[in-house]
Amino acid sequence: MLSMLNDSRRTLLWGVLASALLTALVWWLGQRLHGIRLLPDQGASWYYWKLPEPTAWTRLSAWAGYAAHQLSVWGLIYYAQTRVRRYTSGLHPVNVVALAVNFGFILLHTVQTHVFYDGIAQDVSIFSSQGSVVILLVVVLLMENRRRGLFAGRPAPISAEVVGFARKYHGYLFSWAAVYTFWYHPMENTSGHLIGFFYMFLLLLQGSLFLTRAHTNRWWTMTLELMVAVHGTLVAVMSSGPGGAWPMFLFGFLGVFVITQMHGLGLSRAIRWVLAACYVIAALVVYGMRDGLTGLDEIVRIPAIEYVLVAVLAVLLWLVLRAVRAARRT
Repeated sequence: MLSMLNDSRRTLLWGVLASALLTALVWWLGQRLHGIRLLPDQGASWYYWKLPEPTAWTRLSAWAGYAAHQLSVWGLIYYAQTRVRRYTSGLHPVNVVALAVNFGFILLHTVQTHVFYDGIAQDVSIFSSQGSVVILLVVVLLMENRRRGLFAGRPAPISAEVVGFARKYHGYLFSWAAVYTFWYHPMENTSGHLIGFFYMFLLLLQGSLFLTRAHTNRWWTMTLELMVAVHGTLVAVMSSGPGGAWPMFLFGFLGVFVITQMHGLGLSRAIRWVLAACYVIAALVVYGMRDGLTGLDEIVRIPAIEYVLVAVLAVLLWLVLRAVRAARRT
């Protein structure tokens, strides 16, 4: 046990295994939920997995669990930033506490689902859950701009102050995105839920390893960024079949990888050219087989949205920081 705590990378590997086992537990226990009566699906803006007649207790159980989880994680991040403040190859005691806290709330949400069922989806839009993950991905692009660039290894003209602010406070935002999305859903065992919960468990694991070398391992963080391509593609296939919009998600998120993310992995120029060529060929083949390339333009939608949001976020943060500086001078 002591040797594991002295190596955050080993803890990371055990954490990934634990995330897989927890996902299997969600699948096994979720078979008890098949008798829950739900309303008919009402379209893209409708979240199907919520009770037709929620009560004060079902709402309170979800929101109280979410609030306690969120405040606990934020408190641990604040403690680490103000009391620990240094990176290490092993775990700080606060990392052990964070791992235990997240594990405890995963078990709590499991029990809450089987007693009360509803998550916080009963009271908030489905787009808020999806949007929280998009914001997380956009902030990562902004934070990593100076290290890996934004376009083919070239950084966008974003001020060091803005990037520094995002790096310093990103933990609060990222923990919100993960914890909020985690409590949004009941612990159902559909394929889409299981993939999503596994992803959330990995994000909670990453959020527990702050101020460790594992937390900043570029291959691990890259894996977390790419997981959204896997999740989005598989959910699209499961919801609308092989003829649905899954190529837009697959090649959209992989497009961000080719344009930006792979340039932070230390790969040679030749390997990056090979990966880019494979991406283009695969996109041409898939769309050529589907509709004669007529829908190929849709693969630019996700990258375009993410890069526009990076620009918007950078400008907003710059304006806020400038306003704060001006206020301090007066």
